[in-house]
Amino acid sequence: MLPIVGVPESLCRGLAQYRNLFCREAGFNHVSRYVTGLILSPNKTRQGMHDPQVWGEAPGPSRRAMHAAVFEAGWAAEALMPHHRKVIAPEHHGRGREVLSLDWTYAHHERGPKIWGVKKAWDHVAHCFTPYQTVVTAVLANHDVIDGVEVVVQQPKQDEEEMAYLKETVQESYAQMDAARGRILEIFHYLLHQVSYKKRTEIALEIAQQLEHEGHFPRAHYAFDNGVLTLELTRFIESVGKHWLSELESSRPIQWRGYWRRVEEVAAGLRAAHPESFRPITVRCRNGETKQFWGFTKVVRLKRYGRKRLVIVHEQADLGDVPRFLLTDAGHWESGRIIETWSYRWASEIFHEFGKQVTGLEAAQVRKEEAVTRHFRLSCVAQSLVQRVPASGSTSDRFAFAQGEDTVGQRVRTIAREALHGLLKLVEQLLAQGRSCTQILEVLMPA
Repeated sequence: MLPIVGVPESLCRGLAQYRNLFCREAGFNHVSRYVTGLILSPNKTRQGMHDPQVWGEAPGPSRRAMHAAVFEAGWAAEALMPHHRKVIAPEHHGRGREVLSLDWTYAHHERGPKIWGVKKAWDHVAHCFTPYQTVVTAVLANHDVIDGVEVVVQQPKQDEEEMAYLKETVQESYAQMDAARGRILEIFHYLLHQVSYKKRTEIALEIAQQLEHEGHFPRAHYAFDNGVLTLELTRFIESVGKHWLSELESSRPIQWRGYWRRVEEVAAGLRAAHPESFRPITVRCRNGETKQFWGFTKVVRLKRYGRKRLVIVHEQADLGDVPRFLLTDAGHWESGRIIETWSYRWASEIFHEFGKQVTGLEAAQVRKEEAVTRHFRLSCVAQSLVQRVPASGSTSDRFAFAQGEDTVGQRVRTIAREALHGLLKLVEQLLAQGRSCTQILEVLMPA
C-alpha cells in the first residue's frame, strides 16, 4: 500500500462536523487518520493503519500514541453516535420514504478469546463453532443513502462457565478472612454479570427508545425480522405514533376462521384451494428495481399482539416458492406499500456487508470494551463519510457496471486519488528542496 501523507480532502470536510467532540487538535488528527485507514488500508488493525502513515520529516507519533489517542483519550466517545445522528438527519428529511431497520450480525474474530465481546459459539450461518461478537445495529435508509445510526456489541453470556467454576472451587469453610472475602467477590461478579447481560431484543428496544428520545427521524417507521420482534418493542413503537413491519416465523399461530392455526398451514391451504386470492403486485424496491410479487393480505389476530395485518408474499406466479410472512400494525397499509417498506429493511444487510468489507467492522484486534466500542462507532461514521464522497471512475465503470449509478468502489477510488495527490505534493516539495530519491524514500518509508 502507498504511504498516507494526510487525511484526504473529502474526509476532512466530513470529519470537520465532529471536531467539537475532541479537546485537542492532535487527538482529532489521530482519529481522522484512523478513519482514513479504516477506508484505505487493506489491513484494518492498529498496526496496519499506523504503518502507512507519513507524519512529516520529524519522527512521527508511535503506534502506541495513535492507540492512546483513538481508544484511551478522554474525547467524547459516548457522544459520537448521538452527534452522528444529528449530522446525518437533515440529509434524510424530504427525500422520500425513510425506514429504520433494527438487526444484528456476527463479527468474526479468529483471535477471539483476547477480544472483548467475543465468545466461541455456534454460527447458524456458517454451521460451525467459531469465535464472534454479536453486534446489534440500527440503520436508517432512504432511496439514496444508507446510514448506520447505532451499533452495540452484546456482552457474551458466560454464566454457565462461571457457575461451573464456582462449583469446582467451593469450600466447606474459609478459615482465613482474605479467602472468604475473595470468594464473596467472585460470587458478586457472577451476579453482576447476570444482571448486566442483555438479550439482543432488549438492546434493540433500548436503541429504539434512544432514537425516539432524540427525535431526529420523526418520519421513519421501523422494519426488522422475527429475531428482533418482541411485544415490548412493538408496543413502544406504537406508543410514539409510528408503525412497525416485521417478518413472521412460519410456525406462529394465528386465528383463522375461529381456530388457532400455524400461519404456514393457512398459506398452504390458500395455495391449494384458492390460488386466485394471491393477487399480482408491482413494487418499486428501495434500489429502484421494479419487481412483481403475488400477495394475500388480511387482518388477523395473534396471541398477545392482537389484530395486525398479515401479508403472505410469493415471488413466483405459480406460487411454488417458499412464502414470506410479513406482519405490521399499520392496518391501513396496502400490500404494495408493505412489501416496498420491507425492501428497505435489507439496507441493514448492505450496511453489515459494507462495514465488514470496506470499513473494518470485524477487523479490529483491540481487546478492551471501550476500545472495541470506539472502533465500531468510528467504522459506522466512516461508512457514512464514504457515501457522501463524489464518485470518480471511467465511463465504462459508470455505465457498463453501475448502469449510470455511483458505486462504493468509485467513491473509495476518489478518496484514494486524493490520498495519492497528497503524496505526490509532498514528493514535489522534497524534490524542490533538492532531496535525493534515497532521502525521499526514507521520509516516506523509514528503514
